[in-house]
Amino acid sequence: MPETEFTLPLDEHAAVQKRTIGVLMVSVIPAGMSSAGVFPVTSPLAKDLTGSETLAGFAAACLTVGAAVAAVPITTYMSKVGRRPGLRIGWIVAAVGALIAFISSIIEFFPLLVIGALLMGAGSATTLTARYAAADLARDDARARAIAILVWAGTFGSVLGPTLATGPVTDLGIAVGLPERSGPYVLAMLGFVVAAVLSDRLLRPDPLVAAGGIKDRAAPKTRIAESFAKLWSVPMARLAVLAMATGHAVMVGVMTMTPIHMENGNHEVQIIGFVISLHIVGMYAFSPVVGWFVDRAGALPVIATGGILLFIGAEIASHTDAEDRLGVFVGLFLIGLGWSCGLISGSTLLTSAFTTEERPTTQGASDLIMVGSGAAAGLVSGAVVEFSSYHGLAHWAGISALILPVVAGLLLINQRRNRVAPA
Repeated sequence: MPETEFTLPLDEHAAVQKRTIGVLMVSVIPAGMSSAGVFPVTSPLAKDLTGSETLAGFAAACLTVGAAVAAVPITTYMSKVGRRPGLRIGWIVAAVGALIAFISSIIEFFPLLVIGALLMGAGSATTLTARYAAADLARDDARARAIAILVWAGTFGSVLGPTLATGPVTDLGIAVGLPERSGPYVLAMLGFVVAAVLSDRLLRPDPLVAAGGIKDRAAPKTRIAESFAKLWSVPMARLAVLAMATGHAVMVGVMTMTPIHMENGNHEVQIIGFVISLHIVGMYAFSPVVGWFVDRAGALPVIATGGILLFIGAEIASHTDAEDRLGVFVGLFLIGLGWSCGLISGSTLLTSAFTTEERPTTQGASDLIMVGSGAAAGLVSGAVVEFSSYHGLAHWAGISALILPVVAGLLLINQRRNRVAPA
């Protein structure tokens, strides 16, 4: 059952928004740690179990496929009962997925790893949705910064995740007799449970309920097709989706096969974990700066900048041999920074384009497209590497990102022409 529906009094607005941001920040840290910690071990584990790079890429991509599948159900559920119950159930489902993946590593059964990865993807979808909860009560002129602060909070867990998972947690697991790649799934299970408990106990009042965004339960249900139609009908919403989907596809496509590429160069698992951690620093650590620029300069210049950063980062990675590491460090960092630009500017545009009541379902449809684009890129990345090369994968991923500065630049030019046109 949803909480009592109400609109927050103005004199309580700032205090509740501050508390909401704080609770969301401490919740996404363990959730981000869990999602990031399993990423660098899932494709190597799948390769150990199957001997196939294509299936290794498929297993890692299932983390993203699961996020895409979960995006709309989670936000639809939130639109009926609030953000808090949606966050709770999404992270609990992910914890179950981590348990299943752990079992797969013990009994060496690949299909269970696929199932676990799909369910863990719900954790990523839930963590992504939390950024919209941060914006529910934000002022119009501070919306990008509210989203950015929550994205930034993910830095701590998401950077610690790969480092802990591939270092101390793996070593501890081996010491107690577990298979080498099983420990990170135990860490993920615990992290998702902690996130679910924190949000469930502390996120009160529910920000979507307080903002007056819960739909009338007697009203007709919004169909998925209607949400997509709303996205398509608003030009800035279309641009927002393009920015987020392109950034996610480039990021996931390249990152999915980077651990395999580095393993082929005989890099130690700790080095691979450091690369993923630095990539995540690029994704999250500079989010407050990105949000500040979006609020000050507007979303279009930041979207263009993000596309350029994605292109440069992917090209640097594409020219790095498996035995080398510097180019991958730099390239993955820049890809992460470009992704951050697209996510924050796109999320801000999307939130501004719709009413409070319309936001949950349109946000879910947008995240489905965004994460689905990443899932598609992840699914084909293994095949591209197997039949071509990692270099070709990264190169063409970077080329695709150039659509963002082109489209954003054309819209900026059109806006300036309209401003100077005679009345």
